[in-house]
Amino acid sequence: MGLKFKISGRISKPISEVFEAVANPDHLSRFFTTGGAKGRLETGAVVKWDFHDFPGAFPVHVVEVEQDKRIVLRWDAAEDTIEPDASGIHRTTVTMTFEPISDDRTLVCISEDGWSETPEGLAASYSNCEGWTGMLCAMKVWLEHGLNLREGFYK
Repeated sequence: MGLKFKISGRISKPISEVFEAVANPDHLSRFFTTGGAKGRLETGAVVKWDFHDFPGAFPVHVVEVEQDKRIVLRWDAAEDTIEPDASGIHRTTVTMTFEPISDDRTLVCISEDGWSETPEGLAASYSNCEGWTGMLCAMKVWLEHGLNLREGFYK
């Protein structure tokens, strides 16, 4: 069994607005992908995300999108942090769920799994947990207050 984590937070916006902030690359680029996002998150798509703290756009494989409910992604991990799948690919799986708490409040949960139970896998999982926690905080502040927490943070 590989290493995994799950984080969650509540955003005071309707579920459709919160979901769109992740699925739409123009929105995602405003608060998370500091180097930009290319491509809408749709089932079967391969989009590109770029970050100032990890320069160089990389592919994100969209496994499943259920409008206003769920997004499942797979992305590459370092070879020494994860066992390859049957085709020899080293990827973790990210699952985001969106649940309405009320008409204007949404619970977002983000989990990621698949790292090897090794010191390298543990370090990589902690790093990604930090990244997703930062993303969720940045999304909340962007959607609720229009402020970009990541601007200038990594440059």
